[in-house]
Amino acid sequence: MAELLDAIEVETGANPRYAVIWLHGLGADGSDFEPVVPELGLDGGPGVRFIFPHAPQIAVTCNGGYVMPAWYDIISLDSSSRTVDEAGILTSRQAIRRLIERENQRGVPCERIFVAGFSQGGAVAYTTALTHAEPLAGVIALSTYLPTESLIESAATEANRAVPIFAAHGSDDEVVSPVLGKRARDFLGALGYAIEWHDYPMPHSVCLEEIRDIGGWLRDRIAAG
Repeated sequence: MAELLDAIEVETGANPRYAVIWLHGLGADGSDFEPVVPELGLDGGPGVRFIFPHAPQIAVTCNGGYVMPAWYDIISLDSSSRTVDEAGILTSRQAIRRLIERENQRGVPCERIFVAGFSQGGAVAYTTALTHAEPLAGVIALSTYLPTESLIESAATEANRAVPIFAAHGSDDEVVSPVLGKRARDFLGALGYAIEWHDYPMPHSVCLEEIRDIGGWLRDRIAAG
């Protein structure tokens, strides 16, 4: 197997039966969402391994070429659309696929693996999960968007056509417009995906109510599995 991304791992119990691969946003790192785990209310259930990978350091065009952790280059940015680096998205998709394969090797099958992400990480989570060859447990897409609708249209797999999706966005998001989140929701809904939408009165961040809702959604999916 090719080299894996460095990552932080947190397990809620011994011998985890489930895994959540959670991708941070632009300029952050894997530690960004580590504190969320105790707030999800997963104690007492089957063990879950959370993997928080660190994105590689690359130059980001829309930030003046500044080198920072990023899943792909953002070439331009405005309130209604984004021109993005599709090659970079596909490279990150492959890196997340390797993490999925590693979980398979550790005894966690794809149907018990969730892919989650915030902002730019959510864009990669959407792209990875919806084009994955084997059915996954679910997608958690937070304050994010679909970077390339055409890629989803051309590469979406039947294996994940019914994958559960938890999508959430802040109504006061000043970085990723709620319009982009809702556009992704509507696009995927029109294709028949089971997308559960939540919005919260917050900026480009997460809030405790959202985390508790994610925890309930995860518990329901795990109980159903």
